[in-house]
Amino acid sequence: MLALPPPTVENPSRSRQSSSPVEFARGAGIDVRPNGIMSDEILKLGLPKGSLQEAAIAKMAKAGFHIQVSSRSYAPMVDDEHLMVRLIRAQEISRYVQHGYLDCGLTGHDWIVENGSNVHEVGEFQFSKATSQPARWVLAVPEDSPIKSAKDLQGKRIATEVVNITKRYLRKHGVKAEVEFSWGATEVKAHELVDAIVEITETGSSLRANKLRIVDTLLVSTPRLIANHTSWKDPWKRQKIETLALLLRGALEAESKVGLKMNLQQKDLASLLKTLPALRNPTVANLSLAGWVAVETIIDEKVVRELIPQLKAAGAEGIIEYPLNKVVY
Repeated sequence: MLALPPPTVENPSRSRQSSSPVEFARGAGIDVRPNGIMSDEILKLGLPKGSLQEAAIAKMAKAGFHIQVSSRSYAPMVDDEHLMVRLIRAQEISRYVQHGYLDCGLTGHDWIVENGSNVHEVGEFQFSKATSQPARWVLAVPEDSPIKSAKDLQGKRIATEVVNITKRYLRKHGVKAEVEFSWGATEVKAHELVDAIVEITETGSSLRANKLRIVDTLLVSTPRLIANHTSWKDPWKRQKIETLALLLRGALEAESKVGLKMNLQQKDLASLLKTLPALRNPTVANLSLAGWVAVETIIDEKVVRELIPQLKAAGAEGIIEYPLNKVVY
């Protein structure tokens, strides 16, 4: 009778050591993406789809995250394997963040208030589709309307998309009125279907074009980066969100500033700095040419057109103005 060799017993610790982290994770039942990134190393970010989409994606690009969007997809591609982006209506983002379907999102303060969402606010990021002005939800009526204040809304009908904000405003003023949800074309309804509207505006130009008069402002809103409370407590996700906030803030700060470089003689430096307070703390470096220095600074773009002629008159040469991607303090 032939003796069979003893069965080979694999060392469990050696097996675990030889398997890859991805294989080990899958064996433990942990969700892993096809590229090998574990699910707990993915940050799910919601960006507003619609009118703010282009502005939000442009700001993300300046922050260093390049997003490619197809015309019909709500799941765009992003050049960060640890980031998963979803395009969702701004009106809904705060609810999905609160319930944890998204870790964080960019949405307006108005929709956080309207939804009553319990989220962590990471920061305010003031940008819009048209201007850098904050958006305002205003009470508006036809130019010839007798309504002059909130008290005049007693028993009236109001159309708006922000029903909860409007009802809260009416309660604050002790007024009872009918508030109906508007699916769109709210400005047109003010002349025929309702007594007043609560509509969003940045400049007021659209309201004026529709012969409407602003009676009061209910809420001023700017975009906010918000986070789910549980995600914010997770060390990896919190660091990722804080990094995103830092880069976004730096990109927005850079939009209103430019860099300036110039050369001038050392003997003119003191008088130039004294005459031009904006250059109080520039970077100054000696040039290879004796008696000359290079000066570099960052300054508000809106004053550059007045500043450059003054720099030239003060002895500066080779003045260069250049755009900035990020300014991080």
